[in-house]
Amino acid sequence: MTERDEFLGWVETTLHDAEVALHEGDPGPRLAIWSRAEPVSVLGAWRNARGRREVEDLFAALGKTFSGCPAYRFELLTCDVVGDLAYTTGFEHTTAVVDGETRTYTLRATQVYRREDGEWRVAHRHGDTVTA
Repeated sequence: MTERDEFLGWVETTLHDAEVALHEGDPGPRLAIWSRAEPVSVLGAWRNARGRREVEDLFAALGKTFSGCPAYRFELLTCDVVGDLAYTTGFEHTTAVVDGETRTYTLRATQVYRREDGEWRVAHRHGDTVTA
């Protein structure tokens, strides 16, 4: 198994499960896979964050907004792994309960990862809505 295959296995399991958990109202798994080292940042579809404290606050706020996730799928477009750095680009297709209302939406998502102590961690996320 190549380094890229191992990374994609992590994306398809740990990262996927963390995203579903967030959309079900639990930000803990997403926060657990985020880098503990600076810099970290989010250019989000709803809100931006820079630095670990702002990222933690953002994920807590998102956890309070979401309360169910009937469907989530990440459509990977590209990725690469170079040493201890990696990135993914793709579309996140989500149906989630947002503030009590079921919504279906697609985000374009680019994420940058770094390996810390042998584990992949997210260091940056950019997500925005897909428009026609």
